[in-house]
Amino acid sequence: MEIHQVYAKQGLQWILSGFYLFKRSPLPWVMVCFTFIIIALIMSMIPLLGKFIFTLISPVFLAGLMQGCRALEQGESLEVAHLFGAFKENPVPLIAIGGFYLVGQILIIGLVMLIGGSQMTDMMLYGKRVDESELMGVMSSFLTSSLIMLALSIPLMMATWFAPLLIIFHNLPPIVAMKRSFFACLRNFIPFQVYGIALVVLTIICLMPYGVGLVILIPMVFTSIYVSYKDIFLSEPVRFKSMETEYDYQKANWVDSESESKQTEPETKSEEAVQCAYCHLTIPHSAAINDKQEFFCNEEHRQLHQAANNPEKK
Repeated sequence: MEIHQVYAKQGLQWILSGFYLFKRSPLPWVMVCFTFIIIALIMSMIPLLGKFIFTLISPVFLAGLMQGCRALEQGESLEVAHLFGAFKENPVPLIAIGGFYLVGQILIIGLVMLIGGSQMTDMMLYGKRVDESELMGVMSSFLTSSLIMLALSIPLMMATWFAPLLIIFHNLPPIVAMKRSFFACLRNFIPFQVYGIALVVLTIICLMPYGVGLVILIPMVFTSIYVSYKDIFLSEPVRFKSMETEYDYQKANWVDSESESKQTEPETKSEEAVQCAYCHLTIPHSAAINDKQEFFCNEEHRQLHQAANNPEKK
C-alpha cells in the first residue's frame, strides 16, 4: 500500500468532497453525530475515569463512522448502527491506538507542567491566583509550555489520524498503522495545512449563528477524513454507486411474428457514478470524460480544469 503525495489544493477538495458525501444522507449523519456527542457527554460526567475510557474507545467509534462512509459510497444507507460496527469485529487494535494516544497526551501534559513550574500548575488545576509581580513569569512559562505542547501534540495526532482506517480496512497492526499514518501526514504536510486553515475558517463561520452550522461541519469533518484516506492511500476519488434501476422494454405492436415469439426480459443495470473534477457534479461513469483518472461532465470543463492546473499552457 503506497503513500501518495497530493497537491496542496486537495486540502480544500477533501472538504468539498466530504460535503457531497454528507449531502447524500444528511439526516442520518446528523443522528449518528448527535449520538456520538451524547456518548461523549455521558462519559465526561464520570470523574476522571470517564475521559480516559472515552479516549480509549474513540478510535473504535471513528472506525465505525468510516465504515458508514464506505457504505454510502457503495450505494448503501447510513445507520446509527455503523457507529458501533467496529465493536463487533476486532476492537482490540483500535483500542490500542486509543491507548497510545492517551499515554502520549499524559506524557505531554506532564512535561508541560514540569516546564511551567508549580505556580502554573496550581493556577491551571486549582485556579490559584498569582501576584502581579509573579504574573509575567507565569505567562512566560505558560507560553513556552503551550508551544512545547503544540509541537509534541501534532506528531501524536499525525500518527493516529489515519491509523483507525488502516486497521479496519487493511488489518494492519497498531504500530504499523500509526507509522504509516505519521508518514502519510508528513508527506502531505502542505495539503493538511490548507485543510486545517479551511476548517478553522469554517468553524468560525459555523459558530456565528449560535453554533447551528456545527450540525453540518461535524459530519463533514468525519467524511473529509475518509476522502483524504482514499486520496492519499488509494489515489482515487470518492465514487458513488447508483441504485439499481430496472429498465422495462415493451414490444411494439407492429413487430413481425418472429420477434413477437421472443420474450423481452427486464434488464437490471447497475452503473457506477463519478464526480466531475471541475464542478463536482455527480454523473454516470459511462457518460463521463476520463482524462488521467479524472472525470469531467463535458469537454469544456475538462479544458477549464487543465487550464487552471497548467496556467503556463494558456
